Amino acid sequence: MPINQDKLAKRQEVKGNKPDFVRPESWRYVRLQTNWRKPKGIDHHQRKQKSRGRPGLVKIGYGGPRDAKGLHPSGFTDNLVFNMSDLEKLDPKKDGVRFGHSVGTKKRKEIVAKAVEKKFKIFNARVNAIGS
Repeated sequence: MPINQDKLAKRQEVKGNKPDFVRPESWRYVRLQTNWRKPKGIDHHQRKQKSRGRPGLVKIGYGGPRDAKGLHPSGFTDNLVFNMSDLEKLDPKKDGVRFGHSVGTKKRKEIVAKAVEKKFKIFNARVNAIGS
């Protein structure tokens, strides 16, 4: 059973009440993707909130619960690690590990070995770094 199950369930429940935010007029034109873009036009109906029958705007009120922020879907907190001292500050029972983009293969192997030894949850371990 994953940790922070109740927080993840609350996040999922709140997510169910959110509308699907789609880009304005994306349903009208094939060339527009459905991913969200904020309407910025001077007379845009959606920006001016004169949008009966149209999707809502993204607003701060639609955010998830505060205690579930920063949680990975596995229930662990998501922490960037660049070196061994970053790993030492974390608790394997509640913190997950994500290696920084700039961490090279040599240092990554060392950190992975230490993280596996301490039983950390690793989110982006490269297979070639572990196997060698």
